[in-house]
Amino acid sequence: MTKASDLLVAALENEGVERIFGIPGEENLDIVESLRHSSITLTVTRHEQAAAFMAATYGRLTGKPGVCLTTLGPGALNLSTGAAYAHLGAMPMIMLTGQKGILSERQGRFQIVDVVATMRPITKMSRQIVSGQTIPTLIRDAFRVATEERPGPVHLELPEDIAREEVDNITLIPPHNTEPPITSDTALDAATELLKNAKRPLVMLGAAASRPRLAGKLHEFFVRTQIPFITTQMGKGAVSNVSDLYMGTAALSERDYVHEAVEAADLIISVGHDTIEKPPFIMGEDGPQVVHIGYEPAHVESVYFPQTEVIGDIGNALSRLADRIGDTLPNAGALLSMRENILTHIQEHASEDRWTPQRVVADIREVMPRDGIVTLDNGMYKIWFARNYRTDVANSLLLDNALATMGAGLPSGIAAALEHPDRRVLTVSGDGGFMMNSQELETAVRLKLNLVNLIIDDNAYGMIRWKQAVDKFADFGMTFNNPDFVSYAQSFGAKGHFVERIEEFKQTLEQAFSEGGVHVVAIPIDYADNITVLIDELNGAARTTAAD
Repeated sequence: MTKASDLLVAALENEGVERIFGIPGEENLDIVESLRHSSITLTVTRHEQAAAFMAATYGRLTGKPGVCLTTLGPGALNLSTGAAYAHLGAMPMIMLTGQKGILSERQGRFQIVDVVATMRPITKMSRQIVSGQTIPTLIRDAFRVATEERPGPVHLELPEDIAREEVDNITLIPPHNTEPPITSDTALDAATELLKNAKRPLVMLGAAASRPRLAGKLHEFFVRTQIPFITTQMGKGAVSNVSDLYMGTAALSERDYVHEAVEAADLIISVGHDTIEKPPFIMGEDGPQVVHIGYEPAHVESVYFPQTEVIGDIGNALSRLADRIGDTLPNAGALLSMRENILTHIQEHASEDRWTPQRVVADIREVMPRDGIVTLDNGMYKIWFARNYRTDVANSLLLDNALATMGAGLPSGIAAALEHPDRRVLTVSGDGGFMMNSQELETAVRLKLNLVNLIIDDNAYGMIRWKQAVDKFADFGMTFNNPDFVSYAQSFGAKGHFVERIEEFKQTLEQAFSEGGVHVVAIPIDYADNITVLIDELNGAARTTAAD
């Protein structure tokens, strides 16, 4: 006989789980005890939301489900933002929550919330485990559902009396790989015909192009076809070593410099576009034709209605499309002549001796090596990083343009530093977003991570303040006071820095990375360019829609 919680942990080990993020509670103590005797590391966080962000980021980086653990009621509900983050962002994750016993009600309804029902709209599956005998089947199914396209979170609730249940020794179900369906020859033939007839083709990489398993296939496709590409915000950093074909990132929905290439194209190959992101471009009657290549059919909307769809395994589809095309695309690089002009405009103001967003991004790019990882929280700076930060290694810039939640930057950086301890990891947060999960500095210090955290300090909810100004509202309700971030960092055992002069910024970051450990670097910002560049220079006085 085996205790059900031991069987649960054994099933997790069977799936290859090495780490669980979470917070213990009365109702999951049996699982915690079972973990104590297992090969799995329990990483205790300071808030359940942060545990979910960490697990989701692990899933995003590896393609394998990250796992987080909480107790019932308030602890479980604190996972809800992280669940939505993973659900909209297509990040595989398993959430394990506790519950009061279901065979008796010794404490009445104390702390009991129907967490299974609460989680259903923001997960791919939400189930209560009502018998220890079913654990191997449910765990195997949970991991299968979490990873199959479209990836996302799965929730399992284990009541404490079921966790303590003695069950027969049950054979665990071996994991097995499942491959997405293969697209039809007919669909590929249609896409091939459009490409061969295109005079100015362009590829757009969307969120689903950033799956870790796709990086090699994408690289091969671009090397073989030499078609230039743009990316959405979440498609940024999807492919390595083809930066000479990169034409820009659609940080806005229209009228940015990158849209000059979109408007000039007569055919766009849209790879992995997911309409959880705001539109990277607006389709119209006079615009280019669009071929949608995705794991799932396109979500047709008034701004996105592709003429042809290639549905199935994206990597396989791209390989077969390249086979059909070969080197027979004489117009493959027709748009490349626009590249220098677009990228030059985007880099304007990047060398000015003031705290412009462009200068901040440029300095960070110089400090970060090619494989360095930057994790972004959500704020005004995200548009500038999407627009200006160049990537040449897959999944080296992690931003959220799906739920676009504040508070995820620091936890995501912790997960990245744990997964890639040999690479530089930088988190970037506004002061508003940083303070939403700043308690996780203690987690980073306790784990002895090498992690540099940049805080953009403007004493305001900057993105909403910008939108408020653009919409001609009075400046109201957006400002607040901050702690002394240097002392705040030191109180956690981290090192704190406040950089007053832009010329000292790169040196401070380099010093922090060289010293190792956890650092907090706070800087001021001059957001005047939010209006002059993103509005006035782009002739966008009437355009207020930012794909953020």
